[in-house]
Amino acid sequence: MARPDNSATILGLGAIGLRDRLASGALNAEEVVEACLDRIAAVEPQVQAWVWLDGQHALEQARRLDKWRKSGKPVGPLHGLPVGLKDVIDTKGIPTQNGTVIDEGRVPEADAWVVARLKAAGAIILGKTVSTECAFLHPGKTTNPHNPAHTPGGSSQGSAAAVAAGMVPLAIGTQTGGSVIRPAAFCGVVGLKPSFGLIPRTGVLMQSPFLDTLGVFARSVEDAALLAEVLAGHDPADLATEPVPMPRLLKAAQSKPPVTPTFAFFRPPGWDTAEPQMKDALEELADLLGEQCFEAPIPGFEQVAALRQQINFAEMSKCYYGLERRGRDRMSDVLKAALDEGKAVLARDYIAAMDWRALMNSALDPVFDRCDAILCPAALGPAPAGLDSTGSAIFNGLWTLAGVPAITLPVFTAENGLPMGVQLVGRRGDDARLLRTARWLAAHLETLDQAE
Repeated sequence: MARPDNSATILGLGAIGLRDRLASGALNAEEVVEACLDRIAAVEPQVQAWVWLDGQHALEQARRLDKWRKSGKPVGPLHGLPVGLKDVIDTKGIPTQNGTVIDEGRVPEADAWVVARLKAAGAIILGKTVSTECAFLHPGKTTNPHNPAHTPGGSSQGSAAAVAAGMVPLAIGTQTGGSVIRPAAFCGVVGLKPSFGLIPRTGVLMQSPFLDTLGVFARSVEDAALLAEVLAGHDPADLATEPVPMPRLLKAAQSKPPVTPTFAFFRPPGWDTAEPQMKDALEELADLLGEQCFEAPIPGFEQVAALRQQINFAEMSKCYYGLERRGRDRMSDVLKAALDEGKAVLARDYIAAMDWRALMNSALDPVFDRCDAILCPAALGPAPAGLDSTGSAIFNGLWTLAGVPAITLPVFTAENGLPMGVQLVGRRGDDARLLRTARWLAAHLETLDQAE
């Protein structure tokens, strides 16, 4: 195994740094996996991010990839990079149990679309990360890497925590409300929820077809762009995707904006419930950006949270019908209550709620005509104490309903030392511009910190 000090050096390179050294031969995939396994051995007993992990299987993948590279054959964009997968993403021959005892021991016979894409790109499937029960609200075993007495968020809690704890450079999650942005903010990593339909969902537990979106976790904007670009594509089996040219997300993220980006500071519904330190941090950031930031009140979004929940619960009651029949008595009370609420939603209300995606984007278009990204909080504050709740997603769900891309950057530190995230939101379909803007902001703030 890699020496602990060497492991820290290797994992500190990030996904882009690892990719470049793997391509040049300065590192091999086996060394990278060994470094991940060393780190997991050190911190996993406390963080509990993994639900399935087979170090030998990961090493075998690495050795095969090293042999492939040494043969001189062409390699993919993720060649030799380990990736963690949320336990709602099907993996052939590897347990995928959807965070519920009802599916305990379930082993899929085929890979999800994104897993097949990962393998084709040369990625190593390091393991399966903890999901909340059926990707809903009932927490799993994972703790926050910064303080085990605090929640890591949900539902993609294992993926966010594994990246934050340095156990894996990249991970994949899903978001139906705030299940990528919120845990990324709580754990202090970059979380990207792309535009609805950018990444195919075939082979992933479906909770709400109108809302479910695959997202990624990484330590930097560029790393997130690298993974998202590999996963983006068209799958005829997923009607949310379209046969259009895929954006060059990494190139965009690494490019310099033609002009200094402009931001629209938005206080979303629920702003009054945010912690004062979060409000102060966002307002100070807006002031720091000066003329490059303007306030953007967007009226009419007050009822969006209720509408998103109505869609979510109605569709979940249909999608989880089979699970409920097989084991309602083994479901948490919070999941059963949501399913019952979903069954009571009238068809007219459900259809009317879905009309709001187009209405929201129409209201957002004039704002995006004036800015590169909307600036808003990623959560109410830092990760709440306790492990019985995954925290509020009130600042995330509206963007999920709109289907627009969103990214969180870990640029704030709370009074208790925990990370807090700023959320940037882009126009639907303009993920590349959002990533370029996010990288600019991260670099700009880093430069200011170094100058102090």
